[in-house]
Amino acid sequence: MATTITFHARPAPPTSLIKPAFSPSCAFHSSSSQRFKMSSAAQALPPLPDNRVVLGCGGLTMDFLAAVASYPSPDDKTRSTSSKVQGGGNAGNALTCAARLGLKPRLISKVAGDPQGKGIIEELEADGVDSSFIVVSEGGNSPFTYIIVDEQTKTRTCIHTPGYPPMTPGELTESNLSAALDGARLVYSDGRLHETALIVAHEATRRGIPILIDAERKREGLDDLLNLSNYAICSAKFPQEWTGAPSVPSALVSMLLKLPNIKFVVVTLGEDGCVMLERSSESGQSEEVDVDDLLETLKLKKDSDATFPTCVSSNEVKLRAKGIGSVCGRLLLGTAERIPASELVDTTGAGDSFIGAILYEKMLPFAAQVAGIGCRAMGARTGLPQRTDPRLTSFLV
Repeated sequence: MATTITFHARPAPPTSLIKPAFSPSCAFHSSSSQRFKMSSAAQALPPLPDNRVVLGCGGLTMDFLAAVASYPSPDDKTRSTSSKVQGGGNAGNALTCAARLGLKPRLISKVAGDPQGKGIIEELEADGVDSSFIVVSEGGNSPFTYIIVDEQTKTRTCIHTPGYPPMTPGELTESNLSAALDGARLVYSDGRLHETALIVAHEATRRGIPILIDAERKREGLDDLLNLSNYAICSAKFPQEWTGAPSVPSALVSMLLKLPNIKFVVVTLGEDGCVMLERSSESGQSEEVDVDDLLETLKLKKDSDATFPTCVSSNEVKLRAKGIGSVCGRLLLGTAERIPASELVDTTGAGDSFIGAILYEKMLPFAAQVAGIGCRAMGARTGLPQRTDPRLTSFLV
């Protein structure tokens, strides 16, 4: 059974955002059941959400990718084993993923009117992303990124050049802002274009539209966006860097204490999966548990033999972080897909595709599966699956 989440377009009572589709010790998708389900072509996919419009605000870029046998040493020369040019950027990648899963994303961003900018927009439109709210400058240059993919270590190195001139809040007119938000069930920001993103977030809050923030690393204006957000997806290092807490679980507790509007926070950990802390009502929560000890308990409960993504959860309890404080909620541990070394090609954009899957209203196992599929091809978007991909079927039915 897939884990689902509903984003409420109006204030909702403080109940669990994740439908109670599993018991605390239940692991999702054992490898045997997954293989059985994937072999069944007769399974019908559930209908798409009634409201599929999501609005994103953030970065776009043109990615120039080159794979090498191993990363060169200083002053070395080397030849690429393969190369690719395609659109990129956190927001662009996440919304492309969401579009392929059947949503109707809109994007607020900026490019130049150069060939790269035109290519970025054409690629987004081909995938079904609404580019009507992307500002195109007459001069300047579009953002671009050189990405070196190391085939030996399965890592990538990114060298980014920002676009010029940068986007300013005045370039998003009131009429365009209103049109972009009309009918949207969720607003997503990757933390870039922070001045414009803050205007979008304030108006979304006024309209009662929930906000999801990608907290990849500390950025100017990110704290203001976090204070308005309802959901946060973080990179592995961000929670501890932002809070100063000694561990990931205690950092998640600290984030919920510092950000009262946040209903859940997820930290992605690459091949180690992810950890999620979901806030719950304080009523009736008398049992207090050390959050670090609880994570270790969940690690013992996960299915270590599963090759496909799974998830285990605690009960709703009062979670204590030493020297920080306590929050009521539940802790979830998600695993990543075990991708054979022969199939792992490039991890570029894995976090973006994870977020794109979350936008679809499915949670940890589904998001991890989407991200894992994307890692089997070069570039952030090449391997992104369509909703009808048979590798997703058992996570959707």
